[in-house]
Amino acid sequence: MPTRPFPAARRLAARTAAVLVTGALAAAVLPPAAEAATPTARPTAYVDPLIGSANGGNTFPGATLPYGMIGWSPTSTTGDQTSTGAANGYEYGATRLRGLSLTHVNGAGCNPGAAGDIPIMPFVGDVTSSPSADTKDAVYAADFSHDDERAVPGRYTVGLDSGATADLAVSRRAGVADFGFPAGKPANLLFRVSNSLNGSEDAQVEIDTAHRKVTGSVLTGAFCGRRANGGTNNRKSYYRLYFSASFDRAFSTTGTWKDGTLAPGSTTGSGGEGYATGADRAGRGSGGWVGFDTASDNDVHMRIGISYVSQAGAEANLRTEIAPHADVDDVAASASRTWDRELNSVRTGGGTEAQRTTFYTALYHSLMQPNVISDTDGRYPGMDGAPHRVARGQGAQYSNFSGWDQYRAQIQLLALLKPEIAGDFAQSLYNFARQNGGVWDRWVHINGATHVMTGDPTAATLATFYAMGVRNFDYEGAYESLARQATVPVDDGLSDAGCPGQCTGQRPNLAQYLKSHYAPQDVCHCWGGAAETLEDAVADDALGRWAALLGRDKEAKAFKERGGWWRNVFNAAATDGAGANGYVQARNLDGSWVSPFAPGSELGFAQGTSATYTWMVPQDVQGLAEAMGGRDVAAQRLDGFFHKADGSWSVKGGDSVRYDPTNEPGIHAPWLYNALGQPWKTQATVREILNTVYGTGPRGLPGNDDLGTMSAWYVFSALGLYPQSPGGGAMLLGAPLFPKAVIDRPHGRDITITAPAADATHAYIDVLTVNGRRSDRSWTDASLLARGGTLAYRLSTKANTSWATSFRAAAVVARSPDDGPPRPIAGARRHTGRPLGTPSFYR
Repeated sequence: MPTRPFPAARRLAARTAAVLVTGALAAAVLPPAAEAATPTARPTAYVDPLIGSANGGNTFPGATLPYGMIGWSPTSTTGDQTSTGAANGYEYGATRLRGLSLTHVNGAGCNPGAAGDIPIMPFVGDVTSSPSADTKDAVYAADFSHDDERAVPGRYTVGLDSGATADLAVSRRAGVADFGFPAGKPANLLFRVSNSLNGSEDAQVEIDTAHRKVTGSVLTGAFCGRRANGGTNNRKSYYRLYFSASFDRAFSTTGTWKDGTLAPGSTTGSGGEGYATGADRAGRGSGGWVGFDTASDNDVHMRIGISYVSQAGAEANLRTEIAPHADVDDVAASASRTWDRELNSVRTGGGTEAQRTTFYTALYHSLMQPNVISDTDGRYPGMDGAPHRVARGQGAQYSNFSGWDQYRAQIQLLALLKPEIAGDFAQSLYNFARQNGGVWDRWVHINGATHVMTGDPTAATLATFYAMGVRNFDYEGAYESLARQATVPVDDGLSDAGCPGQCTGQRPNLAQYLKSHYAPQDVCHCWGGAAETLEDAVADDALGRWAALLGRDKEAKAFKERGGWWRNVFNAAATDGAGANGYVQARNLDGSWVSPFAPGSELGFAQGTSATYTWMVPQDVQGLAEAMGGRDVAAQRLDGFFHKADGSWSVKGGDSVRYDPTNEPGIHAPWLYNALGQPWKTQATVREILNTVYGTGPRGLPGNDDLGTMSAWYVFSALGLYPQSPGGGAMLLGAPLFPKAVIDRPHGRDITITAPAADATHAYIDVLTVNGRRSDRSWTDASLLARGGTLAYRLSTKANTSWATSFRAAAVVARSPDDGPPRPIAGARRHTGRPLGTPSFYR
């Protein structure tokens, strides 16, 4: 083949310059902060996928689309082939990579997290030994500099110190790549088929020289699979990922390997790594390579499709989504347009360059999931291990549900901006539950139940979807299934398998819970009895709200009562020794309080302390305040949660008795002042967190993004909105960060937020009008979501300590009586099973 006029190495530099020019032009046409009327023209110009790739954010910078199946991104190494230095395979400080993997999960908190399937490595040199035997990644890996790395939505480009380059762009289930190699040097692509982040049970590769194709699959699974607290329970396989890659040129060499054995010239290979760690896993695995003659052409173009169903599905996904002659530029341009459409769900005006970058990157991370796992023909792998096809009316099957994290912010943002996706996601989770014996797992990855974390977050999630107007799922059937899980004990609830952290039971020891009205620490079979009680109380309250909206009054009353069982783990006598009394504390079966107790202790809790969990009663803030001694006392306690004894801020984490922005149990706490009649403190606290905890650059997230949850917190807070409680459509109100924002409502009137004075000094609400009428409420009911409208703020540099301070202004309700039911957002699918009515378990 003749030498191409624009080889990969030069194309990398040119495209980098083009990206920078595009971003500069987009920034140049934006109005200054004072001119807030014009929304951002191209939000992708402000997205930096590298935000969160350090500081434990665990984001990945690679090429992906909204809700995409493929996430093509680097797998880094720190000198151990069985570890990457980060949960999702990429850590900004690790500048050596061993491949570009096809699948990733955004911001997962465990190391290793999940996925990282099929690393493909451009290798300069001859393959003379098994890459699996290179346990220290000393040979078949390469260093790189961030100066030679560029990431934009839908595209990722990197230049390696070896001289190889990679330029990747993707559709939803497929991708294209240009690999460049130094002229005249050996050039190979390694397909490390067994090298998923959590290991693999089996893997296969087949090289078809006649058709210039490489195909294969990996059988893998597990999330947090090598954790000491239950790793054996989670060392399992539940999905097989298939791939099919085709090339524009012939192979000069081929070969495969298994464990330590190299087979030059071979075209088939197989073998897994296993799920162990360290030395037990090192040196195992299989893969294959294809080589290319760079004497006259040093550029290799590859097209690849993936599928969780079959190789034929992978090939069909590629044919359907990417035109035969589309190059990286074509696919990248389409990806950029797709992201622009998605990110234009929120159009902001004004603000600083850094604020726009932080905001649109947070929105980008929020809308990366859920991830589609069905092929273009609708087929997907079920939780029962069998293939299924999405039913008529469902757009796609989605997965990757980090429930314990997402139900607090990310799923509300999804319902607000993308209700059809939310409905399909709800239906997807219901489909999985029906394939899993009626069990709704709290952390679903692909088609596997991982059991990670605590509580029943799916109940809170689907109740929230319904309250926010989502109707395009079988909401009657889903409600009944979740209500049954919350009321009918099953054997798994008595299992300690995977505990703590990955307890098999989704409602652990439910029979005892229903008898005691709390989860006894000594017999709960859960990860912390106090945490489990609070989580279940939130879920039950959400189910009660859902039941009320469905007209199931008896069930609504029962679940609403259970939503108040948090009181049974609130010990009014528990003290911090400094004058603050009343904390959430774990109890034993005999009713005694678990001791010793300290507010900074995690005993009885999951990834948090009593000081944090004590505030985790969003469904009954007034009741919590009453238990503490009244609203003023509770507000004073909350002051101490966000400030040190000298009055200085403490909102960055690292203090066991104060606010931790890096984990979910307390992320709603800054908004609690609204319900305590001191909303100006919410405004000040939220602004402090926005300004000091979040930002640009790789360290711009406070911690694990947890599938968009921390990013969604930022998006909501920057807009001056926050969900009041799971299962409801009410929004708490704060001071907007931007002079103007428009939230696109796909099936109705938009929500427009104006705050002309918004800047670094104007952080307080002085006056608010809602749809032209002055309002003294620090919250808005579900009618804003259903009908749209306008929130117009007059902001001030000083706190207005009289706005929204009365009990009526602060005591949020789910829905005012005169508002009527929330208007459905999309077409409903009703339950098609037995006749509607009171479920049998309530009779």
